[in-house]
Amino acid sequence: MSFDPVVVPLQPPAARQVFFDRRELDLILRVYGRMVAAGEWRDYGMDPGREAASFSVFRRTAEAPLYRIEKRPALARKQGQWAVIGQGGVVLKRGHELEQVLRVFESRKFRVVE
Repeated sequence: MSFDPVVVPLQPPAARQVFFDRRELDLILRVYGRMVAAGEWRDYGMDPGREAASFSVFRRTAEAPLYRIEKRPALARKQGQWAVIGQGGVVLKRGHELEQVLRVFESRKFRVVE
């Protein structure tokens, strides 16, 4: 009896997914809660990924997201790992600190137009 050796290819280690830590999620959910109470937002979705994590905000569940809050660690030493992206992919604010980036939602002039 002869046995042929079985070659098992080595797989690269699983890429670590990017997600929000507890403090970051708390800050994002505080802003979300204020906007829900004001009647501006109704739903959200979270999407972890290899390169970025995103928190998407919806006016209605069936629509495209109004805003995405993204965390991209690869940009931490460059433009900043945090970004608020509006409809159509327009970057509304980018920075190194989440608190500062989320201030884009504090403006009283800031309203969703239908």
